[in-house]
Amino acid sequence: MAEMMKAQVFYEAEKMQLEDIPIPHVSDIDVLVKVKNCGICGSDISYYYGYSPLGTATGKGPLVLGHEFTGEVVEVGAVAKAANLFKPGDRVVVNPVQHCNACYACASGHTNMCANLYVPGVTANGGMAEYCASRYTGLFKLPDSVSYAAGAFTEPFACAVYGIKKLAIEPGQFVAIFGPGPIGIMMVQMCKAVGAGKVALIGTRDYRLEEGKKWGADYLFNTADAKSPYYANDLKKAIADVTHGMLADRAIVPTSSNEAFEQAFEITGNAAILVHFGLPNTGDVIHVPALSTHTMDKEIRFSWLAPGVWPTTIAAIAEGLVNMEPLISTAVPLSQAAQAIVDLKARTSDPIKVQITP
Repeated sequence: MAEMMKAQVFYEAEKMQLEDIPIPHVSDIDVLVKVKNCGICGSDISYYYGYSPLGTATGKGPLVLGHEFTGEVVEVGAVAKAANLFKPGDRVVVNPVQHCNACYACASGHTNMCANLYVPGVTANGGMAEYCASRYTGLFKLPDSVSYAAGAFTEPFACAVYGIKKLAIEPGQFVAIFGPGPIGIMMVQMCKAVGAGKVALIGTRDYRLEEGKKWGADYLFNTADAKSPYYANDLKKAIADVTHGMLADRAIVPTSSNEAFEQAFEITGNAAILVHFGLPNTGDVIHVPALSTHTMDKEIRFSWLAPGVWPTTIAAIAEGLVNMEPLISTAVPLSQAAQAIVDLKARTSDPIKVQITP
């Protein structure tokens, strides 16, 4: 095998370039993966524009971004080889949140709180390259029925599954989802699969709302565009009209908008559960209507990453509970990764999900 590979190396805000760098060394606890499909996440956009620091010691590069990826095993380190866990040729998906399994957080099952996380694409080189080294504990075999492209949705979908688990949906309940991005649309499908009666999808762009309609959203509400056929000037009244005054039983907010989460308090009814999912900005503060939230006996929950749900997530994809590939707006070669990030932020050509195919 060649000693060098192509990779998109990120240095600092708006500076990322295609370079030849060494193929990663495989330590005893690593597995080398030839990357097939790598999704662009909203966090990749934040890193690229300098809105969020990387997980490196300096918060900056050089680093290869990309944490939503699938690939083929090409080399197996000594530990995984001795346990006969993987072999060259295996089709795999990478769980990038790779915990140490030795700290107190891991021992108590809160692996998303691990004190020693290793995260390809955030703390170490990731999937926007021809090859990536992953800890063997972060690999899952990809079922033969799941394509590399669909498999690259596993990480964001796992986060969605964890958030929906926090919702504790009961059969027939009315669920409101704020944010019709890729995760919001996957949430529509999964909420229906676990028993939601009706799902309302709330956003600010009709093309994304209509994509959600294709995958099971019963009601669409646009809270920003008065020209939209889905425009809701008074969202609480709109939700009350379709729930016969009962309001929503559950609400989840896969967007970083504080305003959206605060609206979730307004449109939920008695004993509702609200899940804060989208990552807020530093310094954001949520204003909670204390009295009504208290007397209506509501619960507020937060969802961070995807501990303990990867087997469930992979099974849901393999069994067709969600449909991933139609959400791909475009796939671009590795050489176009930086421009793809720019275009995605600008919403050029109304994208839903963009993948890179090294």
